[in-house]
Amino acid sequence: MESTSEFLNIKDVNTSFKIKGKYYDAISHINLEVHHDEILAIVGESGCGKSTLATTIMGLHDPAETKITGEIDFEGTNLLSLDEKGYNQFRGAKIGMIFQDPLSALNPLKRIEDQIQEVMDYHTNLTAEQKHDRVLELLKDVGIVNPKRTAHQFPHELSGGMRQRVIIAIAIACKPDLIIADEPTTALDVTIQAQILDVLRDIQKENHAGIILITHDLGVVAETADRVAVMYAGQIVELGSAEQIFNTPKHPYTRSLLRSMPQRDNENDDLYVIKGNVPSLQKMPHTGDRFAPRIPWVKSSSHETNPIMHEIESGHSVRCTCYKDFEFPDQGGQRA
Repeated sequence: MESTSEFLNIKDVNTSFKIKGKYYDAISHINLEVHHDEILAIVGESGCGKSTLATTIMGLHDPAETKITGEIDFEGTNLLSLDEKGYNQFRGAKIGMIFQDPLSALNPLKRIEDQIQEVMDYHTNLTAEQKHDRVLELLKDVGIVNPKRTAHQFPHELSGGMRQRVIIAIAIACKPDLIIADEPTTALDVTIQAQILDVLRDIQKENHAGIILITHDLGVVAETADRVAVMYAGQIVELGSAEQIFNTPKHPYTRSLLRSMPQRDNENDDLYVIKGNVPSLQKMPHTGDRFAPRIPWVKSSSHETNPIMHEIESGHSVRCTCYKDFEFPDQGGQRA
């Protein structure tokens, strides 16, 4: 890595949605930094708040139905202080987003070239010929074999993997400093997944971009990420380098996620199942460890009343002190 300078600093951000006239927290007290030349993965089950964090950074929530507090400092500008016009100066130009469902993110009535050019129309002064050349260059960069043919096609004529590559081309068209990739490999077969991840790594290296990779796939994280933030019930419960998270996980939720992954060398075919579910917004607890109800065998005195992040080694933090007393029921005496 040539540079690790911080350019995105998320400070105590909370996003709440209005439901029947009351606001409920979807993400709470999020503190994160993103640096150039790194891939930060955000992992957790569905409903943990990963995509809400992404759309909060992008400013995609309806202010009439959403309450957002805190600060998102991006290259010296607090994004949360911007109006829609101000935000539009950053979206596409400085911050690109790869959406989870490429088919719904693309306009079915417009050719691929027109859709990629759209972001350049808004943020650049390129001539028509330059934009055309840039489209072909982008399609080639994301691994499309016949850029000229693809440029003139419509989304329904492309495979899922090719549509995902087009979404990536749109996201990187103006060489943004930050790319947010929300489940970029969902619903793709393993071979295409690997190709898409290679594209993301190449973009990171070429543009010195910072990438936020949102996923529930720990295998993807292990192959791709430099650092990992583990989210549960709207909070970050553990943050560290990929090596720290995979080799010395601490929070009970992180350890449970890792144990639920299939292991090639495991002779026992039974997968570990995390009991219970992520609480809904209306039922989200406001005190105590939010994961505590799913590990009822851990004594209540092990949990903090108001859990905070503790740095346990350089760059490695964990929420709550319960990790010190956590053990799986079938591993009596084996503690963190």
